[in-house]
Amino acid sequence: MGMTSAITEGVQQTRAKLRKELLHSVFNEFDGTLMKLEESKRMEKYRKMSQSAFSFYRGSAYLFYFDATRQYFPYHTSADRPTWIQGDLHFENFGAFRNESGQIVYDVNDFDEGYVGSYLYDLLRMSVSIALVGRQLGYSREEQIQSVSDYVRAYYKQMHRFSAGKDDPGAFSVDQHSAKGPVKKLLRKLEKRKQQHFLEKVTAFMQSERVFLETTELVVPTNEEQASLEKAWPLYLNTVEDRKHSEEHYSIKDIAVKHGSGTASIGLDRFYVLIEGGMEKEGTDDTVLEVKEVRVPVPAYFMPYSESFWQSFGHQGKRVTATQQAMHHEADEYLGFLTIDDRHFYVRERSPYKKRLKLENIESTDDMKQVVALMGRLTAKMHARADADVAAGILSYHSEHEIARVMGPDRDAFCHHITQWSAAYADQVEADYELFLEWIGSQQPETEQKMPGEEQAVQL
Repeated sequence: MGMTSAITEGVQQTRAKLRKELLHSVFNEFDGTLMKLEESKRMEKYRKMSQSAFSFYRGSAYLFYFDATRQYFPYHTSADRPTWIQGDLHFENFGAFRNESGQIVYDVNDFDEGYVGSYLYDLLRMSVSIALVGRQLGYSREEQIQSVSDYVRAYYKQMHRFSAGKDDPGAFSVDQHSAKGPVKKLLRKLEKRKQQHFLEKVTAFMQSERVFLETTELVVPTNEEQASLEKAWPLYLNTVEDRKHSEEHYSIKDIAVKHGSGTASIGLDRFYVLIEGGMEKEGTDDTVLEVKEVRVPVPAYFMPYSESFWQSFGHQGKRVTATQQAMHHEADEYLGFLTIDDRHFYVRERSPYKKRLKLENIESTDDMKQVVALMGRLTAKMHARADADVAAGILSYHSEHEIARVMGPDRDAFCHHITQWSAAYADQVEADYELFLEWIGSQQPETEQKMPGEEQAVQL
């Protein structure tokens, strides 16, 4: 080995070592100190993150924000003109569901990390996820960059249309009539699904009453869990805006603890609640609600502090429901929140029409172009909606004007900057994923196992 090769290898080894120690520190801070995940839950999360580079990316939003907030971007909105952001935007946080009017639509469907900050972080995080999905689909680097470009260009064009008053973000939605390609096929298929589809999947009619099935994912709550949730239920009812039904409609028929969902949310409690819904025979009009625990959103640890935001949304369940109401044209009629043992939860309908687009349904780069273009337009819609147009909003200005202004008149320059950065950061994610696998694989046998990261790590 020549001297130059030895120096190069030494530099690479040192960089990898420092990056690995950084990963340890960030994971320990968020999964350990802040989330306080017990060992079994932490390992469950890391096993899910080990499935692919994209799974790793999904479960490590805090690492993305740690990196992205330390880099310069010329297209940020000013700190005193933030956007209400989704906070964890990626390819699998879009999906189909039924809105308040009973219409099956395609939109963003996860708001647990909603916060205020630069719109650019949603755009960057989503762009990296598109590049990673492209790699899973076997796309060339040029095809990955083109897919990101299609997303960013659609966002740019739609945001300028909102800013110019050519489209109304308050009325913008994607249904089977306005969708294209694989999304259109998904929505058409769901239109044929019966209302009882999900109900019959997770419940059974037994002894003149409908109850949850016991499975590996749905288990019977403890007496304490049952009593605590029932005690908090009247508080939830008080938070449902424009309640359309009588209290009998919301009567609890059964409760189940839900396991096995999500990656970043592992360690947070989640329940399914079966409510009366109506009086049809054999409970075929019963409704399943999801009660999900939430904590302080990851972006809050990295974005500028907003006193007005926390004054309005100190309850994390209220923050999540308000984010969804602000970003959706017609939000879930069951949205509300409650507190159990000083922990914050939000409530929403578990839609019988909830479904993500599977990657195998994206059969060509043309399919991908149609999908990401819709995602780009929907991203622009949620940013433009959650401001002065929304009664529950806290922003006194129109985000679409602020965003259109900072993106500037040169669409190609804006698009080039985002696509090149996202491709480079996707490379970083894949390198981090390999370091992560080494870290997980180097753990001792389970009987002697330390928590990942217990070894010495650099301080944040």
